[in-house]
Amino acid sequence: MEQKEIELLKLLEKNGRLDTETIGKMIDETPEKVEEMIAKLEKEHAILGYSTLVDWSSVYEYEGVAALIDVKVTPVRGVGFDKIASRIYRFPEVKAVYLMSGAYDLSVSVEGKTMMEVSRFVSEKLSTLDTVISTTTHFILKKYKHDGIIFEDDDDDKRMMVTP
Repeated sequence: MEQKEIELLKLLEKNGRLDTETIGKMIDETPEKVEEMIAKLEKEHAILGYSTLVDWSSVYEYEGVAALIDVKVTPVRGVGFDKIASRIYRFPEVKAVYLMSGAYDLSVSVEGKTMMEVSRFVSEKLSTLDTVISTTTHFILKKYKHDGIIFEDDDDDKRMMVTP
């Protein structure tokens, strides 16, 4: 992958709403070249999608619950953790699945309308899968920072992406 493509990916990762003209100026390319690069990166699946980060706590009518679930599983011979991870990420409640090092094998991010809904997901769907040995559920009480964006900072100037 070319250096300009990596620069483009970093810019889009920080702000997917940048227009091609702005990106072009930032990486010293024409807007047409930027469009070509984006199309190529989408075709190669380096760009998988575009999303918006929403602070749901500021939407007063929204009453959602999020949880992180540590899952210990028995890997399947020949496919390791991929088969069970695939079964888990197909549930609509699941937002993300990660293979982890440490005491647990998978970390699963889920969302539901209530704590009871998330609890039912764990007890009726997740823990009943044949290779799942144990789970530990951690309900998210408050988000302070996500994807480099600080939530609920008093200073609006600081409420932006923080880059290393």
